[in-house]
Amino acid sequence: MKNEFKVIANLIEKDKRVLDVGCGDGTLMKFLKDNKNVDCRGMEISKNKVQKCIEKGLTVIEGNAEKDLIQFPDKSFDYAVLSQTLQAFLDPELVINELLRVGKKAIVTIPNFGYWKVRLHLLTKGTMPITKTLPDEWYNTTNLHMCTIKDFVYFVKSRNFKIFKSLALNDKNVTLINNSNLGFKNLIADLGIFLIEK
Repeated sequence: MKNEFKVIANLIEKDKRVLDVGCGDGTLMKFLKDNKNVDCRGMEISKNKVQKCIEKGLTVIEGNAEKDLIQFPDKSFDYAVLSQTLQAFLDPELVINELLRVGKKAIVTIPNFGYWKVRLHLLTKGTMPITKTLPDEWYNTTNLHMCTIKDFVYFVKSRNFKIFKSLALNDKNVTLINNSNLGFKNLIADLGIFLIEK
């Protein structure tokens, strides 16, 4: 299981209700169900990945978060999780608002476009960077709205959402992000993980 999923799982208490938006093949959902007795639901846009989830005995619907989160009632989940998908939406703000409507809290992870390897690649090669968290070429990527850890923190604060926890992930190292180290973490982390509430 990806280190990112272990960090997300640590943020979620036992016996909670979780909606995993863009749940992929259900790896995180299966772990939460088996290890934390979490009542998990998933939403995934790929038919193939939905099928993989169903084969694992998971409850998943095929859907697009920008259009289909509306079907869930307010605060119907303790947590809504969105892992490395925010940058692929046409309207990321709408999706964040929907996550925070459907879930009492949201856990959002973003690939960090402010990561030093990304900056160095742009500086030295002058082409769009390819990294572990950004594996595609510019022409075949689903990423429409790249952002940095700093961008996301500023966005959340500008909307008056509460940030309960901000974590920087780099390989296996997980560290806390705060106001005094934001610039540094924005440079050294390839992934940001945020626990937020409206």
